[in-house]
Order: sequence, then C-alpha cells, then structure tokens
Amino acid sequence: MKLSLSCKNILLCCAFLVLFFLITNASSDSISINEFLQDSETLVSNNKTFKLVFFCPENSANRYVGIMFNMKSQSVIWVANRDQPLQDSSGRVTISEDGNLVILNGQGKSVWSSNISPAVRNSTAQLLDTGNLVLKDNSSERVLWESFSDLSDSYLQNMKLGTDKSTNTTNLLKSWRSPVDPSDGSFSAGIQTETIPQIFIWKNGLPHWRSGPWDKQVFIGVPNMTSFYFSGFELVNDNMGTTYFYYSYYQGDDILYLVLNSTGFLQQKYLYARKNEWEVTWATPSNECDFYRKCGPFGSCDSESSPICSCLQGFKPKNQEEWVKGNWTNGCIRKTVLEKERNNSNIEQGKQDWFLKLQSMKVPDYPIWVPSAKEDCESDCFRNFSCIAYSYYRGIGCMHWEGSLIDSQKFSKGGADLFIRLAYTEQEKKKSNKVAIRIIVPIICTIVIAILGYISSKLLAKHRGRKRKRELLSKKSFPSYYKLSLARDDINRVKFEDLPIYSFDMLANATDNFHLSSKLGQGGFGSVYKGKLPEGQEIAVKRLSQSSGQGQEEFMNEVVVISKLQHRNLVRLLGCCIERGEKMLVYEYMPKRSLDAYLFGVHIEEEYFLDWSKRVIIIEGIGRGLLYLHRDSRLRIIHRDLKASNILLDEYLNPKISDFGMARIIAGNQDQANTIRVVGTYGYMAPEYAMTGRFSEKSDVYSFGVLLLEIISGRRNTSFYQEDGALSLLAWAWKLWNENKIVELVDSKIIELQLKKEIHRCVHVGLLCVQEYAEDRPNVSTVLSMLTREIDDLPSPKQPAFTTRPTPSKKGSSRIQVSVNDVSITIMEAR
Repeated sequence: MKLSLSCKNILLCCAFLVLFFLITNASSDSISINEFLQDSETLVSNNKTFKLVFFCPENSANRYVGIMFNMKSQSVIWVANRDQPLQDSSGRVTISEDGNLVILNGQGKSVWSSNISPAVRNSTAQLLDTGNLVLKDNSSERVLWESFSDLSDSYLQNMKLGTDKSTNTTNLLKSWRSPVDPSDGSFSAGIQTETIPQIFIWKNGLPHWRSGPWDKQVFIGVPNMTSFYFSGFELVNDNMGTTYFYYSYYQGDDILYLVLNSTGFLQQKYLYARKNEWEVTWATPSNECDFYRKCGPFGSCDSESSPICSCLQGFKPKNQEEWVKGNWTNGCIRKTVLEKERNNSNIEQGKQDWFLKLQSMKVPDYPIWVPSAKEDCESDCFRNFSCIAYSYYRGIGCMHWEGSLIDSQKFSKGGADLFIRLAYTEQEKKKSNKVAIRIIVPIICTIVIAILGYISSKLLAKHRGRKRKRELLSKKSFPSYYKLSLARDDINRVKFEDLPIYSFDMLANATDNFHLSSKLGQGGFGSVYKGKLPEGQEIAVKRLSQSSGQGQEEFMNEVVVISKLQHRNLVRLLGCCIERGEKMLVYEYMPKRSLDAYLFGVHIEEEYFLDWSKRVIIIEGIGRGLLYLHRDSRLRIIHRDLKASNILLDEYLNPKISDFGMARIIAGNQDQANTIRVVGTYGYMAPEYAMTGRFSEKSDVYSFGVLLLEIISGRRNTSFYQEDGALSLLAWAWKLWNENKIVELVDSKIIELQLKKEIHRCVHVGLLCVQEYAEDRPNVSTVLSMLTREIDDLPSPKQPAFTTRPTPSKKGSSRIQVSVNDVSITIMEAR
C-alpha cells in the first residue's frame, strides 16, 4: 500500500514538472548560460510581437538566426550571422562560458558572437517587446550588448540611427545582398553629421540619395515627409559628437517600420492589423531626380520637365555635346564670372553681384549653418568672398554655400527658397529683356488683333454662305436612314454616362498643348502624352491620330472593355474626350514606363536592372491580371495583343496590362471565337489565331508563354534571325531544353544562380504555354498554380510553334492586321 502511494506521488511530481517545463518553455523570451535554443525552437517576446528563430530564405539552403515579426505576414528585421550561414539544421544558440551570446554549428564551432569584453560569468539574453535582443549582466542588470546597436536592413521604433558618443558606435542600416541573401549588400543608410544633419543612402560608400537638412520636424528635401507619414520621428543632436535619429510610433495594433532593400530603396512599410498584410506607404528614391548629383555641379533636376536636367540661371553646360546626349554628370559652369572686388566702396554703382531667387528647391548638399538672423542672412553672404548662395529656413536658420552647388532639385511643391549669386551682367540682361518685352508685346498684340479681325470677317462670310446652302437643302427630303458623321455614329454605340468626360481644352492644357516634350511614346494608332490635371494628378493621354483611317473601332472597343474592368494588374482608364472630332483616352500615369524598356537593353544602368525577384513579381502579376480577364471579371475577355510593350510598371515595378483596343468579349459558355480581322503582333500570336483567325483563352496563354520566356532571357522572340540555327526565342529555348542546357537561356545579368530550380520551372511552364496546339496548353489558372508550386508535377512540353511570321494569306482567308511592336500606351521618360 505504501509502495502504491509512493508511485502515485512520483508520477504526480513528474507530471507537474513536465507541465511546468512546457508552460515556461512555451512562453520563454530569454536564454541563460547552459541553456540551448535548438533549430526547431523559438524565443518569443512577452507581448508576442517578435520572435527569434532559425530561418531559411526562400530557395536557399543556408540557415540564419534572426528576429522577425510573430505573425502571418512575417518579415525578417534582424539577422545575426549575416555573413556566416549555417549549412544544416544542427545549429544552436547559447550563452558561452565568457558570457557572450553565440551561435554554434553542428560541430560546436562558433559562427557568430556578441563579442563582449571583458568576460562576464553570469549573463542572460532576452528578446524585449520592442524587438531588441539584449544581453544583460544578471548581477548588475547592465546591458552588455543589444541588437539595436548592430542594425541589419530594418529600422524600428526606438532604434538609434547615427553616432552615439557614449558608446562610441555608429549605427547604419545595411541592405541585404539580394532578397534571398542577407549578407551585407551594396547599400547603407545613416546620418551624415559633418554639416546640418541629413539622412544619406550610400552605394558602395558613395552618396546615392540624401534627405536634405533637418528642420527639427522634417527633412526639407523630402516633399512627402509630413506628420501623417512620419509621426513621432525625432533627431537628437547634442553638438558634442552624439547625433542619432529615432522615432516612437503608436497606432493601436498597427505597425510601421523602414527597410533598406537590396536595390537601394528606403521603404516605409505599414501593417494594418485588420488586413494582416504589409503595405509600402512611402519609398525613396521616388524619381530620377532623387538620385544624388543627377545633374552635376550647378545643375538643377526637375522630374516634371523634359529633359529633366537644366543649368541654373547664369550657368551653361560644361560640355555642351555631352549635355545634349543626356550625359549631365559634368554639370554646368558660370556664363559670367563674379566680381573679384567685394568692397562696395570700390564697385561702381549698379555693378555689384546680386542674388536670384529660386523657389520650391531642394537645397544643395554641403550647407553651412551661419548664426545670422533672417534679415542678415543675405548681407552676411554678400560680404563673404566665398559665399555663392544662401537660404533661410524656419527651424534651421541661415544656410550658406561655398564651392559648387551639388544635388539641387526643383519641386512642384514644398522645398525652400534658394538665392544664388550671379554677376551684375546677368541682371542687366534681365532688365534688357523686360524692356524689350514692354516694346515688342504691344506691337505683336496690334498685329495679332488685325489678323484675327481679318480671319473673323472671312469666317463670318463663309458661315453665311453655309447657312444659305442649308436653307436650300432643307427644302429637299432625305431618307430616314441618313448617316451622321463617323464620330457621332461611334459615340452612339457606347454609353458614356459611367465614364468621366474630359474637355479638349483641359487635356490640351494638361499636356502643354500636346507639346513634343510631353510625348511619351507612339502607339499603333496615335501618340501618348504625359499630362497633369489642375488638381495635380498625373495622367497619360492616348490621342487617336486624326490622319489615320485606323483605330476608330479600337478606340470604341477600348472604352467599352476597360471602362468595366477594375483590377490592380490592369491599367485604370480615368476617362475620355470626344470633342472637336478628337478621340482621346485618359489613363493613370505609370512612372516606370513599359516592361520592354527594362528587358531589351534600353536602360543599362544598374539601378534599372530587374533582378530575379522583380521578374517573378512581374510574371505573377501579369498572370493574375490575365486570370481576371479570362475568369474573374464580369466579362470574359481575350486580350489578343499581350506583349512586353503593353505591360506598364508603376513606381514599385508592379505590372499592369494595358492597351485593350484589340480585346474581344466572348460569351461565358464559349471556348473560342473566330474573326476575319486578325490583329496582334508578330512573335506573340498563337499559330491557330494567326492562320485561321480562331482565338480563345489559349491564344492569350500562348502570348503569355512568349512573354514569360522573354522575361527570363531578356531577349525578344523575334530578335534571332537564324542565330544559333534558331528561327525564334521559342526555337532556341526548345533546343536548349532538349540539350539540358537551359541555364544558357537565362539573362546573363541574373546572378541568382542558386535559384536554378525555380528558373528552370518557369522555363518549363513557358514551354507548356507555347505548345503548337491550343488543346495542349494549360489555362491561366493552371499556369499560376504551376508557377507557385500548387501543382508540383509538370507534364513534359511538346514542340512549340517556331515561326515568327504568319504565312501570307490566300484568297478568301483571314485578313491580318499586325500591330507595330511598340507600346500602345508607352510611358517613356528621358533618363
């Protein structure tokens, strides 16, 4: 009996110990000496917001220890062993004998350490509710080391970005090498404190972007920096060597943080608790002018002008030939040197230098703070032999510049007033111009009035003649089927009440009267212009060529089709114009132009290169847009002209399908349809469509397959011309597939070779899409499932159609109309 009770007591004690261990271990946020965190285990902060885990980036075999958000929308915010990955899952985190936090591999060798010195016998590592991993001395509670002092690529609230003299440390954000490689990349970000504090992004140690000076509330070189986006940000500057930037943000369960990505963009990400997904709410550089020193010394950049670079008034290009070619790095030089004598008593009256006011400017780099009152800022600059510009900004005070004016930018709103020093002769020219204007303008006005009077009299006489003619014709009877003009007939075919109508004058004003400098590109049936509406919204205006007999049907078709569609991967139609015999479509403006500009070598600068992760996002986005057209929209739509130049990219390189002039709506129970008017682009048309006029979802899938292979290879389908014995990109891909040399197909600029399996899978899917017979091709839904590995086993592809040109039509066969291989709505800008 006693033995039985003893056994029961032992069992109860064991159960209690196991339960206690499970409860404490499940909620553990710390690790002490002689304790180990195994690869499968996790430290979770007390508030359950953050966790310390072993993780493996997508498509990588390397394992790392890092901190991430403890939620469905996980994002890694700190990595310990960035440059020393573990090769398997046998790694451990522990406290070493000298008190350091260390990561050990399977052989017990340290691959990372907190490197505190001198040694501490009793320490504990704890993951705090702020996301900060701290190492504390248990005897004194002193913090020995913290992850907030060893930043990765992410910037959370309460982190210090800058220089802390008390700890003799400089904290910088350091980008990942690539989206799947957390080792140190090319970009870093931090505070530059040599002059007035500014945030910089550096690329390989050289300036890449800067924020402009801090005015104790915002950085004045960031126009969108407002309390809405940057609530709680603060700069600490004790003027004794300690300067750091931090913020404290609280908005319920919502989370905000910054990340410096592998391509050099500083993004602000916001997590809406209700949606449980991250959204990028702000990013920089946001346009071409944000890149440092874009227009060289004494140059000014304006993203809304074409070209974007111009010399400041009083200056001229240093190298005119290079400047005209768009190479602005050498900048500008003065047209007239400044007066050498600064003593007012020795300068003739009216012969002294003066200051020209430039409004809404991003002030140049290297500002010098001067302890001058607002009313003395100009005079103090004037008396300084070296001062070439000044600005006074509330919250900063007086700033002077010496040497060169570098990285100036013209803003549409915000910014500061910049006063630049010019020679007196520039002011004389200005005065002469004003006098000339006062004399010439009245003369011109007189001539114009006379000409207008003459023209008006002629038009009045012509109008009277027409009126008499109509009165005579009205006496005759006309058939009831009398046709109105083509424009009026077209208008009657569409209900416009659901689509905003823009006036011709409004669009003319928005595009500077359709000036050549506003032209973005040339489509098959007209030109596309960049415009800006009075409220500031940027638009793209597609203007149908009046001299062309083509395009009338395409215009009306596009109004009918796209006005009824709403999807994040389709370009949004804002409205149209049908005045004065014009036909114009107004679209949202896509600042990053069309996909072909990035794929086919138009832009060779590194910052415009599409790495593999961007290409995957673009491929999947196009697929989702196509799926919406085929299956998810109210209408069932076949695009019929899917190609790289009809894929536009927004500021974050998200793809949007454009140009629905050739699209067709088919019945929900139809699998295919026929046409006697074949439209499309050589190289993208499915063989059954090009030869017989039969189109279906599978003809769009064929075009998508061609586009997929172009995105992978960086080459046009029609760019081979018998190269390597191949008629087209499809033939070349098929040849390499059969020879097991598919790596040779991949764009040589893609360096993510560790993603070989993923790239190989995308080529496999592309070849399935371009099979010669439509019934062999998968539908778009299946294609997306294949790309995302929802369908793991893929069938072997059959031989694709190799021809890049349709066979000449015989008598009685379909009439083929081929689109020029340009984007229908191409967003092109000078680079």
